[in-house]
Amino acid sequence: MATKMKIKKGDTVKVIAGDDKGKEAKVIQVLPKSSQVVVEGCKIVKKAIKPNDNNPKGGFANLEKPIHVSNVAKVEGK
Repeated sequence: MATKMKIKKGDTVKVIAGDDKGKEAKVIQVLPKSSQVVVEGCKIVKKAIKPNDNNPKGGFANLEKPIHVSNVAKVEGK
């Protein structure tokens, strides 16, 4: 069941727990079914990309993974 989220896309939030604790950034995406948000520049992981027509060599891509909404706090006035 999806819960009502107080944080919306485009809000500025501060990460209050985890490896990126203390960072302030914008919310890129909100995932209400799992109560998570994707924050710009936080929880970056490298993902291996297979070679394909668009990228013949393959390689690595940096992706932002979701953070639970309880680990971020909305910054007022920004």
